[in-house]
Amino acid sequence: MALTLSASTAPPQTEAPSAPVTASASASFPGPVAASTPAPAPAPAMEAVEATQTVQAPQVAQVPQVAQAVEAPQAVEAMEAAPAPERRRGADTRALTQVLFGELKQLQPGTPEHNRVRGALIEANLPLVRYAAARFRSRNEPMEDVVQVGTIGLINAIDRFDPERGVQFPTFAMPTVIGEIKRYFRDNVRTVHVPRRLHELWVQVNSATEDLTTAFGRTPTTAEIAERLRIGEDEVLSCIEAGRSYHATSLEAAQEGDGLPGLLDRLGYEDPALDGVEHRDLVRHLLVQLPEREQRILLLRYYSNLTQSQISAELGVSQMHVSRLLARSFQRLRSANRIEA
Repeated sequence: MALTLSASTAPPQTEAPSAPVTASASASFPGPVAASTPAPAPAPAMEAVEATQTVQAPQVAQVPQVAQAVEAPQAVEAMEAAPAPERRRGADTRALTQVLFGELKQLQPGTPEHNRVRGALIEANLPLVRYAAARFRSRNEPMEDVVQVGTIGLINAIDRFDPERGVQFPTFAMPTVIGEIKRYFRDNVRTVHVPRRLHELWVQVNSATEDLTTAFGRTPTTAEIAERLRIGEDEVLSCIEAGRSYHATSLEAAQEGDGLPGLLDRLGYEDPALDGVEHRDLVRHLLVQLPEREQRILLLRYYSNLTQSQISAELGVSQMHVSRLLARSFQRLRSANRIEA
């Protein structure tokens, strides 16, 4: 009744302009704050930080103001969960990130205050990681794992970010986060996709194989594994085949059974002359279009590896003449190659 009477007797022009801000602080941080405004407005990021400071003041009075926001991570969560448009929430996050980086620069790395502000930056920018991870939903990997990997990229970006360069942090951090996720898929995800049911069954087959090996003192047969799991032998074979895609063969480990060294020792060395064979075959059909004398000069120069001085002595001409003949031969080869192309 008191609230109804107050609303009916109060004239519209005497309504306090600061009521929406008080109601917003009350909505983000529950407490004994009375407000009669029916439509609260969302609080900006800086007001959320100030409200957090009042809650944590008795515990961290000596810590800088923004570091106190880390003592209450719900400040960031309340800012993200506030009933405001997505664009306003992103602006609040950017404003809070800018303030936190300003405080982080003034703190000594490794100190508790530095770690708390750094943790607040991570919490405030986790939506950026979730946004980047959502681009990889089609990879059939648990989204929690992708977010964790992206968070590693976020931490690396926070440690390397310099606010004085005039670049927004999301612009700087997004390539690092996406790069970390792509590196995870490149290094850890299987090239051959195994269906989820086959993967789960493979785990059971692997466990049953270990149990039966211990019980029998030998490697169990496919039929024994199938009987243990009450599945068909073809399913067991499919699981074993799928399990091979989870393991890479070592190039250095010795091969079992044949007594030969590892695969790395079996690899042949690279012979540069093999490239020359291909190149010579490509130009062989062009050489027949040259005069016999020019063919001989090219063969002596590039097949017999003679110098121009040696060729001049071989043919009884000057070195300058050999150089001119080589240049003319190259021009004819280029013209013939363009015509064929």
